[in-house]
Amino acid sequence: MRMVLVGAFVLSLWGSVGCSKSDEAAQVPAGGELKVEANEKGFTPSAIAVKKGATSHLVFTRTSEQTCATEVVFPDLGINKELPLNKPVSIDIPADQDKTLTFACGMNMYKGQVVVK
Repeated sequence: MRMVLVGAFVLSLWGSVGCSKSDEAAQVPAGGELKVEANEKGFTPSAIAVKKGATSHLVFTRTSEQTCATEVVFPDLGINKELPLNKPVSIDIPADQDKTLTFACGMNMYKGQVVVK
């Protein structure tokens, strides 16, 4: 019985890693860029809004050694980029149509999304 309770607790913690429910979508300025920090808490911001038709770039910077977010993966775009410590990595976000793009660390523990509208 104790193992079941411990397992349920671990699973509840596992499900809480990633996007923060209270994280309001950060808006990328038209034709601009938005900085995204990767650290021991995941990606900040993890919810990002992009205006349809606008040229947009996300600039990821890993600021901690204490994270599994040593890379960022955009499965729908076929992008997998290493995030060297304290070095900005720019990713262009296609905004030609309404869509939701997900991104995650290489282990898929820390997650985020970009909503194009």
